[in-house]
Amino acid sequence: MTAITLAVPSKGRLEELTRDWFAHRGLTITRPGGARSYLGAIEGLPDVTVRFFPASEIARELIRGNIDLGVTGRDLIHETSEAGPGSVEFVRNLDFGHADVVIAVPEAWIDVTHMHDLADVASDFRSRHGRWLRIATKYITITRQHFAKAGIAEYRIVESLGATEAAPASGVADIVVDITSTGSTLAANGLRVLEDGVMLRSEANLIVSRTADWTPERRQTLDALMTQLGD
Repeated sequence: MTAITLAVPSKGRLEELTRDWFAHRGLTITRPGGARSYLGAIEGLPDVTVRFFPASEIARELIRGNIDLGVTGRDLIHETSEAGPGSVEFVRNLDFGHADVVIAVPEAWIDVTHMHDLADVASDFRSRHGRWLRIATKYITITRQHFAKAGIAEYRIVESLGATEAAPASGVADIVVDITSTGSTLAANGLRVLEDGVMLRSEANLIVSRTADWTPERRQTLDALMTQLGD
């Protein structure tokens, strides 16, 4: 079997920008079944099957090796699994979908400007308030890894299912780890990114799975696709 599977985002601005990026390089992604279809193709490349998936699912399936290459955010690869970055190859930055995963604290915490300040706050938070420092986030894996590297262990993660930036104002959490493009939403909610609080800079990437079944024939199909995409 020589065919390979390319997964692209299934809806929204990310789908549109992905298809535009390929089209600009002479490769037209079609979706014959319409917006609800998960199956597509690239005109003139019968050995490349296109699947339309949510961006988070693309990250998971790339790591597992169930799809061969796909377009998704760097942040989702890092968040999906600690083994994620080692299971894939980031072959091309696509220059859209830019966003940073950041640590933001209330503006009122005027003495907390860097991670080492936050470490001091976390270490005595329990003695002052009778509970752990609470961090609201959707990025649990990234948060745990980053805080471990910073030597901060005295905290509790509050998994965010909605608007993370609203958690401190509502009393659900003390600080947040969130993704932001401009920081304006965080600022509007009275939050400030630490001076060294950028945990991960993310953007959309064309990513190849290292764990997929790469026979010489399938690798040849991938190489031919990459050649057509150019630099």
